[in-house]
Amino acid sequence: MSDGGAFLDPDESMAYLRGWKGRIDRVAADTQAMSDRLGQLRVSAEDDNRLVEVTIDSTGVLVDAQFSERIQRVAPDVVSRALLSAVGAARLKAAERARRIITEAMGAESVAARAITERVKQQLRGREPGDG
Repeated sequence: MSDGGAFLDPDESMAYLRGWKGRIDRVAADTQAMSDRLGQLRVSAEDDNRLVEVTIDSTGVLVDAQFSERIQRVAPDVVSRALLSAVGAARLKAAERARRIITEAMGAESVAARAITERVKQQLRGREPGDG
């Protein structure tokens, strides 16, 4: 519809508006699906020595930690470092999975997708275990 006069034709105007509404409805549905997938995101990771496996949610909150029996043979500070290492690894994985979900929903060239992805990465980097 490059011709401004085309809007004077009621049938063409209605067709244009139906197409525009359809695009808006698709964007809204895609955005809701993206939000749902991000909300359900859970990521697990282990430390390099496999002393602990953690699970975090999409915001980086620790939702589970499983310790191996081997923690009984190492100093508490080693266990603490293993926990923090596993959380860091899980956050990196969560940021990558979130990026994929966002890109699938919004497209790789989307400015909004890049902004949302950056915000998710910052959120995941900014939290400490137990911050809730």
